[in-house]
Amino acid sequence: MGRVIAAGVALGLCGVLLGAPPASAEAGSLDVQVSIDRRPIADATVPVDPAKQVELQVVATNSGSAPIKVRSVRLSGVALALTFFAYDTTAPFEVPARGSVTRTFVLDLGDLAGQATGLLPSSVELLDAQRATLGEATTVADVRGSFWSVYGVFGLAMLVLTVLAWLGALLALARHRLAANRWRRGLRFLPAGFGTGLVAVITLSVLRLVPPEPAIEIPVVLGAAAIAFLLGYLTPHPAPPRAVTDSDTTVRMAVPPTQEFTR
Repeated sequence: MGRVIAAGVALGLCGVLLGAPPASAEAGSLDVQVSIDRRPIADATVPVDPAKQVELQVVATNSGSAPIKVRSVRLSGVALALTFFAYDTTAPFEVPARGSVTRTFVLDLGDLAGQATGLLPSSVELLDAQRATLGEATTVADVRGSFWSVYGVFGLAMLVLTVLAWLGALLALARHRLAANRWRRGLRFLPAGFGTGLVAVITLSVLRLVPPEPAIEIPVVLGAAAIAFLLGYLTPHPAPPRAVTDSDTTVRMAVPPTQEFTR
């Protein structure tokens, strides 16, 4: 059970540290400015209500010497380097050299309520025919979704795994079953620390306090893991097995039965 818990928490950690996709070589070819419901998204938190349609206006500017063809527009939300929602709209258009094009789209985000809730780093990307990113604009979306969405359930799963990880480590401490080596005791507490950091990041996001951006989530997760490792490292040495003394040893002696002799 302990290995299963550690594996689950480790998967969440790998999502934080390794899950971010590499930037496309074509990124930055277009300068993109986006407005949602006529409000610019740059340096702003944009409320997104799944019960309502969203008007997405994109202004693409090409500063190069050749025209650029755009095939589709993608609206996506990411947390812990995992994509929790993505909407693609196929709308081919061409941005002339040293020119700009404005396009307006109406998006139906009805099923977003079951995918995410809270603050999520989001982006609007312009994609070419090979699905490479030509340009993007980023923001923080305040998704008014359900607590039982995929993102909410993911947070609950991480909470359960973290509680089990702490219970396993503390029970091992109480029963004097931790390893004698301090480093191994620290590693025993490490998954619980990782899980605590992940749960903290998701909770702050769902409560709409702090979005789970890399500059925040990575220090929080690694800091919680370091604290848990230090707690395990400083736990008292497990009591050695009690030596067997003479008073604990009972020796049984067999007495031969009385023999009767007949004359």
